[in-house]
Amino acid sequence: MQLDNPQETVEKIKQGEIDESLYSRQLYVLGHEAMKRMSSSNVLVVGMKGLGVEIAKNVALAGVKSLTLYDPAPVVISDLSSQFFLQPQDVGKPRAEVTAPRVAELNSYVPVTVHKGSNLVDDLEQLKQYQAVVLTATPLKEQLAIADFCHKNGIYITITDTFGLFGYIFNDFGKNFTVGDATGEEPVSGIVADIDEDGLVSALDETRHGLEDGDYVTFTEVKGMEGLNNCDPRKITVKGPYTFSIGDVSGLGTYQGGGIFTQVKMPKFVDFEPFSEQLKKPELMVSDFAKFDRPQQLHIGVQALHKFAEAHDGQYPRPHNDDDAQEVIKIANELASSQEEKVELDEKIIRELSYQARGDLNPLAAFFGGVAAQEVLKAVSGKFNPIHQWLYLDSLESLPTSVTRSEESCKPLGTRYDGQIAVFGKEFQDKIANLTQFLVGAGAIGCETLKNWAMMGLGTGPKGKIFVTDMDQIERSNLNRQFLFRSKDVGKLKSECASAAAQAMNPDLKGKIVTLRDRVGPDTEHIFNEEFWEALDGVTNALDNVDARTYVDRRCVFFRKPLLESGTLGTKGNTQVILPHITESYSSSQDPPEKSFPMCTLKSFPNRIEHTIAWARDLFQTFFVGPPEAVNMYLSQPNYIEQTLKQAGNEKQTLEHLRDFLVTNKPTSFDDCIIWARQQFEAQYNNAIQQLLYNFPRDSKTSSGQPFWSGPKRAPTPLKFDSSNPTHLAFIVAGANLHAFNYGIKNPGVDKEYYRKVVDNMIIPEFVPRSGVKIQADENEPDPNAQQSSSLDDSQEIQRLVESLPPPESLGGFRLNPVEFEKDDDTNHHIDFITAASNLRADNYDIPQADRHKTKFIAGKIIPAIATTTALVTGLVALELYKIIDGKDDIEQYKNGFVNLALPFFGFSEPIASPKGKYLGKQGEVTIDRLWDRFELDDIPLQDFLKHFSDLGLEISMVSSGVSLLYASFYGPSKVKDRLPMKMSKLVEHISKKPIPEHQKNIIFEVTAEDQNEEDVEIPYVMVKLQK
Repeated sequence: MQLDNPQETVEKIKQGEIDESLYSRQLYVLGHEAMKRMSSSNVLVVGMKGLGVEIAKNVALAGVKSLTLYDPAPVVISDLSSQFFLQPQDVGKPRAEVTAPRVAELNSYVPVTVHKGSNLVDDLEQLKQYQAVVLTATPLKEQLAIADFCHKNGIYITITDTFGLFGYIFNDFGKNFTVGDATGEEPVSGIVADIDEDGLVSALDETRHGLEDGDYVTFTEVKGMEGLNNCDPRKITVKGPYTFSIGDVSGLGTYQGGGIFTQVKMPKFVDFEPFSEQLKKPELMVSDFAKFDRPQQLHIGVQALHKFAEAHDGQYPRPHNDDDAQEVIKIANELASSQEEKVELDEKIIRELSYQARGDLNPLAAFFGGVAAQEVLKAVSGKFNPIHQWLYLDSLESLPTSVTRSEESCKPLGTRYDGQIAVFGKEFQDKIANLTQFLVGAGAIGCETLKNWAMMGLGTGPKGKIFVTDMDQIERSNLNRQFLFRSKDVGKLKSECASAAAQAMNPDLKGKIVTLRDRVGPDTEHIFNEEFWEALDGVTNALDNVDARTYVDRRCVFFRKPLLESGTLGTKGNTQVILPHITESYSSSQDPPEKSFPMCTLKSFPNRIEHTIAWARDLFQTFFVGPPEAVNMYLSQPNYIEQTLKQAGNEKQTLEHLRDFLVTNKPTSFDDCIIWARQQFEAQYNNAIQQLLYNFPRDSKTSSGQPFWSGPKRAPTPLKFDSSNPTHLAFIVAGANLHAFNYGIKNPGVDKEYYRKVVDNMIIPEFVPRSGVKIQADENEPDPNAQQSSSLDDSQEIQRLVESLPPPESLGGFRLNPVEFEKDDDTNHHIDFITAASNLRADNYDIPQADRHKTKFIAGKIIPAIATTTALVTGLVALELYKIIDGKDDIEQYKNGFVNLALPFFGFSEPIASPKGKYLGKQGEVTIDRLWDRFELDDIPLQDFLKHFSDLGLEISMVSSGVSLLYASFYGPSKVKDRLPMKMSKLVEHISKKPIPEHQKNIIFEVTAEDQNEEDVEIPYVMVKLQK
């Protein structure tokens, strides 16, 4: 096959490639290469209880070549504690047979089959068809035989299990396992300011280079030491935040200027020992530094459980049974004393492990299911650092203290919740069932949370209820991580589909879930009103933006409801617990603001692809969004020019846009749109660049004698249009179609040849740079075009522009269609336009181009997401929910979690306590919680309000509500006289001149006051309850 035009050939081969629309968010995390390796791997998952199905779900969503399940055992009712793809009618049927078709629905690109045979160990040769094998719920003897075979045959093996609130994972990926990219972070790059003769590189303008010791870099565009350009990667040593050394540079000449350094991701090689060796001398990762000695003990304890099962017909110890626990402790002590390194055992922990061995908790399955699936993907893709080699985790803090557990209360009852009752007892199960919870968001985190709640039986009792709200509809790119949705659901409401799926998983939820489609915010307080909030036991956020999180957080503080907060970004995840009167809230700490680029960098001096993408995104706005909106306002608002424009300030520019869109460039046919796009190409990529080089010629110098075009300023080259260049033509195609969309002109179905024919027949006038044009040369100097000049010629020009516009009435009913930016529709030309516009500008400035995929990621500000992190994070959140249900008020029992699966890193910390304050009252010192406390009063007159605080020992100096100042101690008597007898609500209406809305039950007042020491004190706000 001849490759005349590689760009077009790539388009033709797409069928066999990865489906980007389905995997889009995941591709950003995993990268194309790793995705391709994954999609040629066959994976076997053994054991189809809750943990096995979580792993199978996450692996299927990620997309591997094939997924095979093995578990011939019959379904029992207690499996439904955590196995979300089983139904009560499946009891008695083989687990894998029933589960496989339901896993297969998750991803049509991944064939799911069942591994035949009654026992894996009897025919180990069959395992050679797999690249990776995961064992769950497998006896230790079989683990040893399978792991040994896999190690010898180069098959990656992962072993994982959970026992109640305990769990572990083990990896063996063989000798010399290659990690292609250990962190998944974008390679660092920067501009070189200097390289001295000892090989010390300085970054430009005191910008941090962001490298670490042992990283590798290569160079481009260095002048003087040309030998460094595209050199083999050189290992660096960090000398400071702005400098690093690349070692010996002798024989490379003297540095003259320029240069860009770029980090090169170098593969790492990791050796794994076989399972049999690691059982004796384990290499343990610490997940929680508060439990530093726990992993060694659990390592012994889990082996003791297996030994117990071997002696008891494969059965683990009975729930909360003391005889069985004593036997497990005895076995554990024998194992511990036979170890080379002495392990101190805490009998309480081993006893709990025995008590809970038959426990099957969905949150633990969600956590280890996320971790284990990511380990499988690491094994088959070589992306990210694997766990080396064991990770143990427990959440004993989640055990309830409000109920008494006993063998009687924990015994199986023949219900779907037996796996949870085994750990917590029946009484606590009833508490879980009678909760009222509010889930805000039904996207990725929301789907996983609903699944967890369905398995836990949350809200299924007579007093239980779940509210779910989400205003979004399901899109195709949601399907690879929002696993309650299927292809047939695209276009439907998320909250409704997710709730229906949760009810199908646990029919006890029928009639217990209320779905809403409203955004939670200030404009929906009549829906989410006081009655609504007061009825809740707690709130769980499943949101993807800071504004909504902050709003819900503030409502939870106001109504004093516990809030569980979590978020993910690629392989990173975090969880936060917010408890009334105990912890700080989500809003107490803030993320750093997003990076933005200086305007003059975008306009004239880009030096990175991010700059050209941001510029192209602005161009999209300027061409297809802003002016059409202005035209519609001009046509629909009477006196638009006199009123709106005068206030806006940039009236000349807006009038020019109106003239262009309504007169000069108004197309009548699709051909006109093609011509318009070709003219825009000329204006942006040739004329503007020529003008820039006329103002600042290539050899110009700055006032200090330095070359103007140096450092971050790259001298551009004008582009000559070439219709055979795919990027040039892509700009014309996307631009013409979007311009046509603005005017409602249909594309008559033209092909690329047709576009070529139209543009090649055009005559483009020669551009001559003008001398009066001013260009800002540096972000530190004022923008010469920003000065508002209201000179006479300007106002005459404005007058002329106004007169050139057709009066709105002459265009009766004519309107434009502004484009609404939508990144996930690949047929709408939006990302195509931005990619072409950005890459053409990158061509101007000799910046390496970005493909459509990367452009879409940056321009669409896509939050990378993968199912594994989401599952894991919601598992951690549910473990905290158990503690809240129990009513724990000791802050030390709670954990905020921080996870990065790529590194891998797991960290837990105690939540930060809410801030406390003091004031001196009449009865002595009073302590207040600055976040959660408030004063509550009835709707009393202002004079009684002031007296109430005076009696507490607080003299009020100011009272305000919203933006209205209602009282100040410095007001004269005449001003205060009328106000003192007024009720607080009337006072607010009187000053603000606005009635209080019907649905509002209270008013918030801010007060400043002095205490008995005559010191200004920070006191909480005051809530006045209205009698309605």
